[in-house]
Amino acid sequence: MSEGPKPASENPEAGRPAEPAPLAPAGQAEPGAPAPPAAAAPKPAAPPAAKPAPKAEPKAPPPPPGPPDQAPPADLPVPGFVTALQTGLPGAVEHVSFWVGDWTVIVGAPRFAEACLFLRDASGCRFDYLSDLTAVDWPGRPEKRFDIVASLYSTILRQRVRVKARAADGEAVPSVTGVWPAANWLEREVYDMFGVTFTGHPNLRRMLMPFDWQGHPQRKDYPLEGPGELLMESPQDWLKARQAAVDADIE
Repeated sequence: MSEGPKPASENPEAGRPAEPAPLAPAGQAEPGAPAPPAAAAPKPAAPPAAKPAPKAEPKAPPPPPGPPDQAPPADLPVPGFVTALQTGLPGAVEHVSFWVGDWTVIVGAPRFAEACLFLRDASGCRFDYLSDLTAVDWPGRPEKRFDIVASLYSTILRQRVRVKARAADGEAVPSVTGVWPAANWLEREVYDMFGVTFTGHPNLRRMLMPFDWQGHPQRKDYPLEGPGELLMESPQDWLKARQAAVDADIE
């Protein structure tokens, strides 16, 4: 007869806890565990975006060569004061223009005052009122850069005309202060702002700018910030520099 099972107390391995399975080394999967999914291949780096080509700075348009000074239409009768000036001063009128209802006679600069005097005194003209005298700068016309423009009105005959003389830079123009005394300050302003001189003016000096100012502010080539100023793009920097100069004067 075989022996029966031994009592638990007699079996030395009975009741001993099972030993845990040994851990797999790092980097190795445990036996029987499903294999981890393969790592996805890294995507190639995108090529750097191409920098946009810098935009070309727009070029400034060339300065206009001057006003068109359009001739009057062929079917428009020329006023009597224009024909009287052409007849009374042969060769003085270089061109006659009509634009937007206004007549303009263009005369040579040396005969500017002579033409104005004729238009004031001649019958059929009688332009006794000088409403304005100014200048226009045309740098694109260097041979005759400036237009000297006198706007005349006849309080007797109720008619208007514009007298224009073209002058080169540095060319003197005869003063019309002897024709209309009101031209005194107007010619001084033109001299101050444009640098055009008038021969025969009784007191040709600056009127708006200081007497020792350099340059003429209404010329097209005059620097925007004035002569001798610091060319700063930021207004804040300009204000700081000006305040620093004021503080230095106070100290």
